[in-house]
Amino acid sequence: MAIFDLDRLITDLFKTTVLPGIAIGLWLTDLIGRVTCTVLLVVIVIVFVILPIIFKFSVSLQKNILFLTFITYPPSLDLKRPEKSGLYATRNFYINYRDQEEDKDVNIAVWHVLPNDLVRRYAKELHVDEQKITNKTLPTIDGATSSGGSIQPSADQTDATSGDQPDRYSRIEQIVRAQDFKPTDEAHERTLFEESLRATTNDVVLYLHGNTASRGAPHRVELYQMLRALNYHVIAMDYRGYGDSANLSPTERGVVYDALAVYQYITSVTKNPVYLWGHSLGTGVSTHLLSLLTEMSLPGPKALVLESPFNNIKEEICAHPFSKLYRHLPWFDALISRPMYNNMLRFESDQHIAEFRQPVLILHAEDDLVVPFELGYKLYRRALDTRGKAWGPIEFHRFEKSSHYGHKYICRAPNLPEIVIRFFHAYRNEQY
Repeated sequence: MAIFDLDRLITDLFKTTVLPGIAIGLWLTDLIGRVTCTVLLVVIVIVFVILPIIFKFSVSLQKNILFLTFITYPPSLDLKRPEKSGLYATRNFYINYRDQEEDKDVNIAVWHVLPNDLVRRYAKELHVDEQKITNKTLPTIDGATSSGGSIQPSADQTDATSGDQPDRYSRIEQIVRAQDFKPTDEAHERTLFEESLRATTNDVVLYLHGNTASRGAPHRVELYQMLRALNYHVIAMDYRGYGDSANLSPTERGVVYDALAVYQYITSVTKNPVYLWGHSLGTGVSTHLLSLLTEMSLPGPKALVLESPFNNIKEEICAHPFSKLYRHLPWFDALISRPMYNNMLRFESDQHIAEFRQPVLILHAEDDLVVPFELGYKLYRRALDTRGKAWGPIEFHRFEKSSHYGHKYICRAPNLPEIVIRFFHAYRNEQY
């Protein structure tokens, strides 16, 4: 033990003194002057000592670095007009709820993206150019076409009347064919979109995004477009502090309760299956939300998709490119990772994944530099070791480095639609 401690001491001493030592060495060999050497030493102290100390004692700085709400793109994005982001037949609205713990009203901004089969059916009434509607060949399961999570009989398996199921659209048709109906009228839009959730058999995907930007970020819009082409309703939200949601400082508890409010809105409107999809930081929100629903004895979603997940924020901080300058410092844990843990900024997916029973699908690209592939696989192994044998299964899909999907673009994988359809359909009618 004494030898190990001595080795650790020598290593830490080297890491602490190597940069100042280089600066002093350059001065002693007359390669730089005394003033330059002094400036370098001051910069080293500020960057590697003073800033970490400030980080340790500033909860606000910790939250800013974790949530990155100050990074917004694309510029001049009008979130109230989703059509400007390429999303036709999409409703922008707001859900207001009372955060009892913080004693504040919280306004959450939401997009509801209609499935393509519904848009195509009512393109004229919705003022949508049919040429803009994505045409995509839907995956098949056992010879039948999959659509919005349910399996629709193929044309040769049923007649047109029974296959069309016109009765399920009757209430929607009463709305869109009313004389005074205007799709741009806020009240009419709400009635139509909520009725479409109630009346159709299309399943719902609630998407929880990662840090930076908003629900209108281009890579997120690409995913919505893929899911709507598979005929799912897509509900995308911005947590507090993001987009045009409430201008409040986010916390882990806060963003989880924001997601809970949107989930409860969906389940209050429709009885159709709901699936949760989290990306990056949103995977931490998703697993925490499912754990919370279990704790509250509330019905949860049918299944969970974790795209580019980490196992916990402590290990993600160590692996993130932003920490490259600091991760080898002897005081990294004491000044950077431990303070965030103590301030309840944990996002411990490796703990929460053992607290709910729903099936989980993990998607991760080997060339992900933001959340390394190893952390997603570590979460998968942890789930296999800790979850009950009778619980929903865990699936893991890796995407080869050669595909260059990185952290954001798994949505472009040609085989993703089939993976998603098969996973959702397998557990659509299961109870865990």
